[in-house]
Amino acid sequence: MNQTKSGTIAIVGRPNVGKSTLLNRLIGEKISIVSRKAQTTRHRIMGILTRPDAQYVFVDTPGFQTKHTNALNRAMNRGVTQALADVDVVIFVVDADHFDERDQAVVKLLPPERPVILAVNKVDQIKEKTKLLPILAHLATQYAFAAIVPVSAAKGRQMEDLLGETRKHLPNDELLFGEDEITDKSERFLAAEYIREKLFRLIGDELPYSATVEVEKFELDGALRRIHAAIVVDRQAHKGIVIGKGGETLKRIASEARQDMERLFGGKVFLEVFVKVKTGWSDDERLLKSLGYE
Repeated sequence: MNQTKSGTIAIVGRPNVGKSTLLNRLIGEKISIVSRKAQTTRHRIMGILTRPDAQYVFVDTPGFQTKHTNALNRAMNRGVTQALADVDVVIFVVDADHFDERDQAVVKLLPPERPVILAVNKVDQIKEKTKLLPILAHLATQYAFAAIVPVSAAKGRQMEDLLGETRKHLPNDELLFGEDEITDKSERFLAAEYIREKLFRLIGDELPYSATVEVEKFELDGALRRIHAAIVVDRQAHKGIVIGKGGETLKRIASEARQDMERLFGGKVFLEVFVKVKTGWSDDERLLKSLGYE
């Protein structure tokens, strides 16, 4: 009989290489939000996959920031370095066609005492397959990787190969979480994340990076969840962008977020979303703590 293995795995990489998409694909549920806007993930999200022979506890970290140095980004970078120190295995995600100095900045953070598996993502976007081998050969020179696995998180390709390589390095251990658990995050936290995802997806480049979501009330009423949430923006001018003409944008954000919540929570959700202004929130350490940033 196979010995059960159980351990923690950090998923790291620069912004926008597909870390959250990879996490969601590996565990089969959307618990980490995804958008085309870089730096969507701000917290360390834990996703749990339990198989008969292993439990994989994935930590999806924010993309490591080298350009902006406000309090929010310092908090996110602390999250990356702390995750790397605390795990059994590291999956370093890079974009197959774009390895640059931002990736090299992450290489410098990789802990030499931990096995690091390189997940070369977005291989489906390389049209000429003959280009892939030279890319992999070049990446192999960047670090002493325990394994290199070409994947497509968006298409769900080579996920089993990636899990197989990861399992080799997990310690023999009891399960860290219950078999039916998929995340360590609360429903309240996930509700805020789903609203934030729709905010970035529907408004995109119009909305500055300085926006977050604060759940002010989360109540269970039988099988119904009543949720009141504020979208927090930095300036009065941003408020109008989020609300949209005739309130249409805000209505759509709330409607799409509610549908996602009902799917994940398995029950009806009453969701009320409004917008408020907190100037300078992303550079205020005290305010960041109150919004759940470490």
